[in-house]
Amino acid sequence: MEFDELSNRVIGLAIEVHRELGPGLLENTYKQCLAYELSQAQIKFQIEVELPVQYKKMHISCGYRIDMLIENKLIIESGVCT
Repeated sequence: MEFDELSNRVIGLAIEVHRELGPGLLENTYKQCLAYELSQAQIKFQIEVELPVQYKKMHISCGYRIDMLIENKLIIESGVCT
């Protein structure tokens, strides 16, 4: 799947989750519901993927995490909508 098609599908699924749940819930709620929708759409994803910092030639594990990595192409950082 091309990047534009993937991003459009993911945006559509995220809108579906928000329409179903509405605003004001915890970030993790939306993330888990989007994970469900991605699974149903057979789109590969990972949750809470470690993102090390590269300093010169060294990788440092600083606790940074990507909320969702989709098809190893698209990064989703969720936030709370009110």
